[in-house]
Amino acid sequence: MSITRRALLITGASFSLSACASLGFGTVVPPGATTPVELTQASILAAINEARRANGGHKPMTYSVALEAAARSQANLMASKDQLAHNLGVTLRARVSAAGYEGAVGENIAGGQQTLQQAIEGWLNSPGHRATLLSDKFVEFGLAVARVGGGRKSRYGIYWCFIAGGPFSAWINGVGQPGPAPADAGSQDTLTIGGGVSG
Repeated sequence: MSITRRALLITGASFSLSACASLGFGTVVPPGATTPVELTQASILAAINEARRANGGHKPMTYSVALEAAARSQANLMASKDQLAHNLGVTLRARVSAAGYEGAVGENIAGGQQTLQQAIEGWLNSPGHRATLLSDKFVEFGLAVARVGGGRKSRYGIYWCFIAGGPFSAWINGVGQPGPAPADAGSQDTLTIGGGVSG
């Protein structure tokens, strides 16, 4: 039985959580407080890979400019609409394809965190987001952040998007069927606890 790429598309959960450490995952957050204006490809790569190493010894990922372009598209769209959501009229598959990326992907979004480390902490403290961030089936990623501009009143003010990618073959089990997706993949539940949230 053949499997379409669409059947293998892995999306991050739409499960929103604040960047709180009280969920019992034993989360280790990378040190620092990197603000959006201080972000560089090197600082992003270091923080994500440190989170992966410190939370289970996961392999480092490489940085993908194509996945960054797709993440930037989503972050800018969320900021322009001032809405935290995975699909604001453009699906994840459409965004990554437009950026020239055709592998399996997973997406984490967040709103309200003022530093990269706060966004990472929120994702690590949510089962579905943690699974996407730490999955060894993903081998590369891109990340972007956007602010709501023009002095507009905003619910979150700042939006983050992380897209991880890898080969479709990593998601196939031994009998040619899709393997397990990260927990909560595709969920549309929303839970907000306190400050910044992740989706």
